[in-house]
Amino acid sequence: MTRFASITAPKSLLGSGLIVLIASAAPLSADPASDEPHLSPLPRTVAETARIAAALAPPVDFSEPERFEDRPAGAATVPYTGGPKAFSRPAASLENRLDFELGRALFEKLWVASPSSTKGSDGLGPLYNTRSCSGCHIRDGRGHAPDGPEDSALSFAVKLAAPAAPDDRMVEIADYLATLPDPTYGRQIQDFAAPGHAAEARVSVSYTTAEVALTDTTVTLRAPTVTLSDLAYGPLDEDVTLSPRVAPPLLGLGLIEAIPAADIIALEDADDADGDGISGRANIVWSREYEQPMLGRFGYKAGQPTVRQQVSMAFHTDLGLSTPIFADGWGDCSAVQADCRTAPHGDGDARGFEVDAAARDLTTLYSANLGVPARRDLAAPQVLRGKEIFHQAGCPACHHPKFVTSRLPDQAERSFQLIWPYSDFLLHDMGDGLADPMPEGRATGREWRTAPLWGVGLAQRVSRDAGFLHDGRARTLLEAILWHGGEAHAAQSHVRALTADDRNALISFLESL
Repeated sequence: MTRFASITAPKSLLGSGLIVLIASAAPLSADPASDEPHLSPLPRTVAETARIAAALAPPVDFSEPERFEDRPAGAATVPYTGGPKAFSRPAASLENRLDFELGRALFEKLWVASPSSTKGSDGLGPLYNTRSCSGCHIRDGRGHAPDGPEDSALSFAVKLAAPAAPDDRMVEIADYLATLPDPTYGRQIQDFAAPGHAAEARVSVSYTTAEVALTDTTVTLRAPTVTLSDLAYGPLDEDVTLSPRVAPPLLGLGLIEAIPAADIIALEDADDADGDGISGRANIVWSREYEQPMLGRFGYKAGQPTVRQQVSMAFHTDLGLSTPIFADGWGDCSAVQADCRTAPHGDGDARGFEVDAAARDLTTLYSANLGVPARRDLAAPQVLRGKEIFHQAGCPACHHPKFVTSRLPDQAERSFQLIWPYSDFLLHDMGDGLADPMPEGRATGREWRTAPLWGVGLAQRVSRDAGFLHDGRARTLLEAILWHGGEAHAAQSHVRALTADDRNALISFLESL
């Protein structure tokens, strides 16, 4: 049995925080807005730029909500009608509802192993984590970490990586931390297998606890230790690092993709020039689809540049299904796992791939257009007081409240919208408590993308057991706040010093998002 506890990334992995974009075979343009080949946005006019600046100005009056604050996704916002399917409705601005529902069917499809008579649904695995996308993204919301031997790890994955030298495509990106998969177990532990194959390992999590004192009470935090037992294909490489992750929520992904890259990069302050202790920086990652470096936006470390690549990676790694972007029919199986690679796969029929371009794009459309629910109780005095405390604590320095999306002539459903995701989509050092040893792109083990907060107040209404933070360790929003360290230490200290009434107001504000 092999046990792994979270450890701090060595200082040798910590970068200088500078982006250096030097001409290479596939450089980023000096204009970061060109880092959007999948969108083709129109340039903003002078008048539009002025309108946007006015709309994005921070609040100065906390006695009433800001204009349009009730519609966090702009025209894409959906009414909140209660119940556990709050994240599963199509964006209100989406006209193509038929393709959305076809995408939903693919997202919820139970795939089967090859060979099978159901040629449109075969190709699963042979090693995999789940039989459907919805198996991890419970009602399109958050997963949770297993808690005890009887709790399933179905919405929880263990990522693997070993350090490597940057390849020629990314060598000009400052601080890029290249990795290789484990030579035996690949990029992720797959804890299920098709008949005739052995699952890679059994995943379980145990916790140690610590008490954090507040002004009037104490809160128990739990730190996870991941255990991999019954390793079926031999030991892991001695240099491999592990990172446990719960499935993230899917709402608003298309709107995040539509934020101009220039607007995200403009928020960087890698050297903390303004002296506020916050030094966010962009992750720059490789686009397999466009064969160039691009701004990372998706995943806990902003390791994926587009919704389509994120969807394709999930098909590949979680379900062992081939797509035009990740074409191997055996998914994440390594060359050492010869039986997996030579087993029957589902890409030998008319589809060409187990998930062909049409099916991939329908699943992408579904994932990109899940609606963000409208705010609740945003004019309540306690919520307004909580919003003021949120700003006083300095939370918006990372949880940037709002953006305006690009003007997209062929994608009206997400074009030129004022949205309120409460994230800057940059990497921030979150301290020792949340660190793990795995880098991703330019992100060190201590760095994480700021998590969007829209919908966070409904997370446990959608899925009762949903956990917060990258590995699901936090059972409540207050626990998640108290885990903040590093650049967020001052904000966390501010919250710890609040009175009970002000702390409850802050949580009420978060629950209204």
